[in-house]
Amino acid sequence: DGYSHLSAYERKRLKNITENAKFFAALKLHEVSARLNQIATKRQSHVTKRPKPKKVEDETTRRRSMRLLRVEPLDIPLLETMPSRPGAEEYPQVPVGPLPMVPEDQAEDSKWTEALLGTWMRISELKADDADRGTPDIKRYQESLSSMVLREENIRKVVKARVCSMAIHPSESTILVAAGDKWGHVGLWNVSCRSEEGAHIFIPHSFQVNCMHFSPCNPAHLLSLSNDTLRCGDVTRAVFDEICRSEEHFSSFDFLEENASTAIVGHWDGDVAVVDRRTPGMSSELSADIGFRRTRTVHVHPVNKQYFLAAGSVDVCVFDVRYLKAKGNKPLSSLTGHTKSVASAYFSPVTGSRVVTVCADDKLSIFNSKNIQVLLVFKKQSNKSKTHENSQPKPGWAIWDPKQEHCFLVGSMAQPRQIQVFQDTGKLLHSFCNMDYLGSVCSINVVHPSQNILVGGNSSGRLHVF
Repeated sequence: DGYSHLSAYERKRLKNITENAKFFAALKLHEVSARLNQIATKRQSHVTKRPKPKKVEDETTRRRSMRLLRVEPLDIPLLETMPSRPGAEEYPQVPVGPLPMVPEDQAEDSKWTEALLGTWMRISELKADDADRGTPDIKRYQESLSSMVLREENIRKVVKARVCSMAIHPSESTILVAAGDKWGHVGLWNVSCRSEEGAHIFIPHSFQVNCMHFSPCNPAHLLSLSNDTLRCGDVTRAVFDEICRSEEHFSSFDFLEENASTAIVGHWDGDVAVVDRRTPGMSSELSADIGFRRTRTVHVHPVNKQYFLAAGSVDVCVFDVRYLKAKGNKPLSSLTGHTKSVASAYFSPVTGSRVVTVCADDKLSIFNSKNIQVLLVFKKQSNKSKTHENSQPKPGWAIWDPKQEHCFLVGSMAQPRQIQVFQDTGKLLHSFCNMDYLGSVCSINVVHPSQNILVGGNSSGRLHVF
């Protein structure tokens, strides 16, 4: 009715729409929807909230190797008071290639730095008189040792961390000492300056400085060896040149010639390498496997420069550099009898007829290098209740006095702290000690080649000059 004008299909469609509307209205869906919303809201108020996840920065930092970060372990008690431990980001990697000779504190004390480098250059031009050089008799030598004293003004913290190596300039007019520490720093100290501005720190290396020498033919050159590189600090050009670089960790080096153009370099993994400064590039001339598991020190014979001494795990052997090859090297002779790791082995300074070795069992051994005969083995004085120094022997623990063929020096853990001088017969000739100013172990020592000057370095970067 009222829709007669529509077609039969349209009327059918309209009827379906009307019936469907009535059907959905009878279901009362809007009331159901409102009820469901009410129930959902009510239940949500009783839901326990889940804790928020921690932010990334709140999580515990992933553990990283303290050795790779160059950080000392904090849970190991040390005898010495260690300096603050800088993070790896504070000392970034030193770039490859030449570096300007600019100290860490250049911005503050540039004039004092120029004075220090100028002194080094000036004293390097003076030639020492070798006419009177020789081996004094023991009595006169003992008297000279007794005359050496340690004063307060001759103590200085020259580097920031443990002293790993030292060198003393051969000048007879000025005392100039170089020290390398475990962070790759090289400190230069003009002891004769007697002022606070007499020492400066340079950073030519990324890792600890294991060995240092002033060039025997040109003391304006200071060569320093780190784990990954051998550099030459040339004060005449104010630059640290890079001589050799390797992924094999270097341990020590010594010059094969008086002109310092070639050197034998030891590797921590046991190999040795021959380096020639005159050739281009930064690789060695030869890398030789000498059969060692570890090579700590290498030392060239003072007279017959073709022979060198290598000290390793329990090995101390003499090799001829002329016959070195990549593999299959045999020693000319072996100095046997060591039961633990050997820290160092050195020829006597004038004739090379003696060899002194230091072993981790606290024993010092003297060998006759001509017929390879053990002359003497005796126990070092040490404090057995504190063994961290002895459990990690360092290169340079026993060094010959370059002025005396038959006497050597070694740092002692005896109380009071001291540096002892022994004759090659085992007789104790003198003990350098000072209860007021020397209270630490000087494991690294160096002696002036012509003057009565001894420098001892400790684990906090402090130098003591007798």
